[in-house]
Amino acid sequence: MHSNCSAQFDNGAQVVDKLRMMGFEQQHLPLAVAYTCVSCQADFTMETLMSHCPQCGMTYGVTPCHAHDPTNILAAGVNY
Repeated sequence: MHSNCSAQFDNGAQVVDKLRMMGFEQQHLPLAVAYTCVSCQADFTMETLMSHCPQCGMTYGVTPCHAHDPTNILAAGVNY
């Protein structure tokens, strides 16, 4: 999928799969991120590298190397 921090992911599902494969899905973000769900527009706080919207279940992920910038957070799918 990628080498070191030069991630080239095509979609959020690839990010979440990588997080799960590496065991990083519950690792905390450097700073919690206030986020608006792209699916249902609910506001929630993302605290870990992989999170779910509490309203609709959309799954989000960001790699540790890119967690410093909220624009790198990608949606993987509802209940992914």
